[in-house]
Parts: sequence; C-alpha cells; structure tokens
Amino acid sequence: MRRLVALAAACILAGSAAATEMPRRGGRLILALNADIRSLEPGNNRDSNGDSVLHQIFEGLVAYRADLSVGPSLASSWNVSDDGKVYRFTLRDGVKFHNGAPLTAKEVKWSWEHLRSNPAWDCRNAWDGTQGTNVLSLETPDQATVVFTLAAPSATFLTMLANIQCNVLVAHPDSVDAKGGWTPIGTGPLTLKEWKRGQYVRLARFADYKVGDAPPSGYSGARQVYVDEVEFQVIPDESAAFAAIETGAVDVIFQPAPDRIDELKQRGLKIEMGPGLVWDVLLINSKDPLLSNAKLRLAIAHAIDIRQLAAAGSNGEAVPDPASVPPSSVYFDQGFVEWPAYDPTLAAKLAKEAGYAGQPISIETNKRFTPIYNNSVLAQAMLSAAGFNARLEVRDWATQLTNYMQRDFQIQSFAFSPRTDPALSYATFIGDMAKYGWAQWDDPRAVRLLTESLTTTDTVARKRLFQEIQAMLRQEIPIIGLYYETVSQAVGPHVHGWAVWPVGKPITWGAWKDG
Repeated sequence: MRRLVALAAACILAGSAAATEMPRRGGRLILALNADIRSLEPGNNRDSNGDSVLHQIFEGLVAYRADLSVGPSLASSWNVSDDGKVYRFTLRDGVKFHNGAPLTAKEVKWSWEHLRSNPAWDCRNAWDGTQGTNVLSLETPDQATVVFTLAAPSATFLTMLANIQCNVLVAHPDSVDAKGGWTPIGTGPLTLKEWKRGQYVRLARFADYKVGDAPPSGYSGARQVYVDEVEFQVIPDESAAFAAIETGAVDVIFQPAPDRIDELKQRGLKIEMGPGLVWDVLLINSKDPLLSNAKLRLAIAHAIDIRQLAAAGSNGEAVPDPASVPPSSVYFDQGFVEWPAYDPTLAAKLAKEAGYAGQPISIETNKRFTPIYNNSVLAQAMLSAAGFNARLEVRDWATQLTNYMQRDFQIQSFAFSPRTDPALSYATFIGDMAKYGWAQWDDPRAVRLLTESLTTTDTVARKRLFQEIQAMLRQEIPIIGLYYETVSQAVGPHVHGWAVWPVGKPITWGAWKDG
C-alpha cells in the first residue's frame, strides 16, 4: 500500500524523473545516415548503412545478443546432433509477415534458396565449403521446423546465421513481383513506408508484430518498438548532421568525429560510447605491379605509425590492433598487437633495396566516413616523410566500394564492418584472389589455416591457428590493421532507452521520446 501511494505521488509531479521512466508510445525517431542505402534486398548490393535498415524490417532464425553470443530470433529454440552436423530449429508461434501471412518453415527455405541463388551475395563462400561451413541441405519436416545438415561440424555456423553482413534473413516470397522487382516484406518490428532515394528511408511500426519471449538483448529477443515511425535521414555532411541534432531535427547521429565529442556534450547532447568492432585498415593490393614486392610492402609497414593513427582516430580511446582479433575477443592477447616497428629510416632503406625509385603510390579514400579519411591523410603524410611519393585519391563512397570489390586500387583506407569472430574477420580478406575481387591475400597456407579455424571448435586450437595466420601476415603485409573504432553515438535530450553495443548498429526497439 505504501508503495502504491508513493507511486501515485510521483506521477502527479509534472516533469519529474518518474514521469519519464515508463516508455511513451508515439512519435518519430530520426536517425542520421552519412550515405543513402544501396538496397533493401538482403544479400544484394549491401553496405553497412543498408544492413542497419534491413535488420529493422527483417529477422533471421538467430541473432547476436549484446554480449555477442547467439540468441533466438525467429527460432524460439534449436538443438544440435551429437555429431555436430545437424541443426534443428523450432520457429516462434504466431509470427506474421508484413502482408499478414503467417511465418512457416516454407518461407525460411524460400529465403535461403533465394540468397543462395544470388551470385552477388557476398557470403556465398561462407556456406559452400570454400571457407569452412558446407551446408548440404535445408529441410522443412513440418511448418514449424527447419533442419540444416552440414558436411562437417562448424565452429561458426550459428555465428554466420546471425552475421549482420551476411543478412541471412527471412522474407516472404511476395517480396519479388511478377517483373522481378523487390519490395521488402519481412517479419520485423518495422515495415517499409517510403524510401525516397538520396533523402530518407521511412519505416512504420508493424502493428501485428509478434514480440519474442526471450529478454531483449542486441538484435535477439523481445524487440518492442514504442515510436510510430523510424526515419533514416541521409545527411552526408557531418556539420549539417550536428546542426540537425542540435535543433531536434535529428535524434541520433552515429560515429561523430572523436575531436567533436566534447563539443557535442557541451551543447547538451548525450554521448553513448562503448568498445567497438569496426576495424580500420589500410588495404594493399599485392597484385599491383609495384606493390607485389613483399619487401616494399614491409617498407610501407615500417613507415606507418599505427599507434599515432589509433590515438588520432579515436581521441585517445582506442589502442592499435593490426590483427583480426579485437581486444574484446576471448582469443586476444598482447601477441596479436605485435607489428613491424615504426621506423621511417628503416622504411626508406628497405624501399631502396626493393628497387623503389619514387613511383607514385595512390591511397584511395573518401570523405563520407571521417575515420577513413583522417587515417588516409595521416598515412599519406607518414609515407611522404619516409620518402614515398604517396598521393591521396579522394573518391565518392560508391566508387571506392566498387573499386574495393574489383581490387582496382593500390592502397585503400578502408574499414570492415563488425565481425564477432576472428575467423569471420580474417575471411574478409583471405581468399582466392582470382575468384574474389574483395580478397587481399591468397597464400595457400593462410587459406588452409583459415578454413581449419572455421571448422575447429576447440578454443585453444583455434587461438593457435589465429596466431599462425597473424605471424604470416606480419611477414607478407597484404593489409595493415590499424585499430578498432570506439562505438560512439550522439543522442538528443528527448530520446530515452537508447543503447549502444559493440556491433554499433541501431537498436530502435526499447527507445522512446518524451516530446
């Protein structure tokens, strides 16, 4: 009784803290994107911004929790056979698609086959045995059961199902019209209202959304949306985004420049921060006639001070990390941060021994992503100081991404989207360079070690494999890992319940506005 009286007294105090503790329904949550999305079809022409939108509209069988473990999503539960080759998933009851149709195993199978049939799907090699997991079949013994059969046990099968970049999501077949066009029909808490290209993507709360029974965590569990709409507004210019959030025209901006964070705080904005998994790197095209010389690549590594780059790129928050093993990983130890020491004099000496005679070396970059651009500017200055004729080539993001996919560059300042397992991170650049344009390194031993790490389930054995890969990488230098970006998001004062997590993707469920 005393507790009820206290609650009643608190509720009559207008503007009190108690008045804002319970989530309020309604309103529009506006999130700033630094570039338009490329597609609303899972697995087709993807990029990081597109992933952020797709995971509001669609769901997969499983999803990452906030601690990066794998939890339930459309599957309420699953079990694994004793030999580790058969995964049996049970679907949640009562789930509907945005067109009102009930979710059944049939749509899961259709979505899987639709992905597998798309030659542009980036993750095809993760499921066909090329890089570990080999899915032999997907069967649907009844409407509520989905069964995957693998050729061999896999350490990353569930992780890959949850992988945000792979977008193994479930769509209704009616998403494809008679002419082959695509209109996204998912089961997620938000449904597409309008995509005005170059301006915004507007989503509406799905009234018939079936909230999961598991606790909300990351992209797993109960995804209860309180706002009526979520709008992803395209604002390429960071200063314009800052102005928009100050006036309340935008509610959240992602990854503000580290040197602007104190300024944003002083202007009354909340800054949510945490350890991240976006890996900033310098890609070196070892098939380039000049950079195919391993000694020259080593010289470049000695010319780059990754400690200074990490400090400058994160306002002192991040530590240098040249490995696909972030500090937050269970596999991490200080051995993974070993790297050729910063030594401009040695760099110049090695370059001369490699026959370098001042040929121009271009560093591709873009101004859409501030860390990528800042890294390229510092790298160009460091290379110039060591005697290299390094030049910046500033591209628009779409062009740089196309050049990356075709390996049409010498050096690129780049960043890989979050991967939750080191094997998945190494798999972003280890592969058959004759077959995959995105591949940066195809040393047969490195490929073999990566494949073994994808199938080995023992933690100690996996760490040893990652150590061997990294030791080889330090010698061959197909890529220079710099640091993992700290997740930072500026949030307007009227937004509550906003959460950040290492993946850095927006979690719109649980957030609400008081005005």
